Amino acid sequence: MAKKEVVIDENQVNYRKTINEKIKNFELEGKFDVDVADNPETKVLEPDQIEYIKKGFFSKLKTSISLKLAINFYESEIKKGKLIIDDVVGLDNFDEVSDKGAIITCNHFSVYDNYIIHRAIRKKLGKKTLYKVIREGNYTNFPGFYGMLFRNCNTLPLSSNVKTMQKFLKAIDEILKNGDKILIYPEQAMWDNYRKPRPLKIGAFKFASKALTPVLPMFITMQDSDKKGEDGEFIQRHTLHILPPIYPDKNLSVNDNAKMLLEKNFEMWKNIYEETYKTNLTYTTIDQSKVPEICRVKKS
Repeated sequence: MAKKEVVIDENQVNYRKTINEKIKNFELEGKFDVDVADNPETKVLEPDQIEYIKKGFFSKLKTSISLKLAINFYESEIKKGKLIIDDVVGLDNFDEVSDKGAIITCNHFSVYDNYIIHRAIRKKLGKKTLYKVIREGNYTNFPGFYGMLFRNCNTLPLSSNVKTMQKFLKAIDEILKNGDKILIYPEQAMWDNYRKPRPLKIGAFKFASKALTPVLPMFITMQDSDKKGEDGEFIQRHTLHILPPIYPDKNLSVNDNAKMLLEKNFEMWKNIYEETYKTNLTYTTIDQSKVPEICRVKKS
């Protein structure tokens, strides 16, 4: 049977060029936490619009059905060759935190990255749950199939409403005490197929520090495949690196612990990046104070 040729979509090609140009400019300007995609307008998430931990029969059923739909969708993407997972390295590192609550961190570069993680650890989760922290607008106003997944697949949306965030923080505490896992993207924004680790926000590490739970850093590396997508660019081959967990120090304050966890997490990501791509991690950023200190270009 003849191999089906990919039809290049000029609209997607132009969109990809726009995204790539924005990434280039944002790196120069040090705007690492700004989304490059044009997301739908964010609507405020009110406290009565969200049940962070599903406890009712029908809400649990809806989540179960949505998760099955999500798995079927992503597995079909794998069969079509649109999502390629080459390897999972360090899966035994998950065993160390399998019986306790943990914050999982990962670089954010694709709508596929959370499934790469979920697929790798699904069997090891057992009866525990993997929750995902998402942006407010993804929950309140994202259309279509992905919007349905954002609202129903064990997501923890942030909110600009203070009372909603109080519910969010209470849920974080309960989830970690229950031994479940929470995936957080500490880079904050998604940059399509961007390979470098970006500067990290402190929030994920404060959650771990307050709960005295470990952080399990993960980093996904990419290589070009021999197949192009509809946007004219090579589809990426992915390797998930699950790194050793980092533990808070009981003798440190919450803020000092969070800073320590963040720095160790970034250093581990940096090492994987440099080992994989055989290059030093540097940025084109004009104002080098906007990049992590260990990556700053030294002035001669």
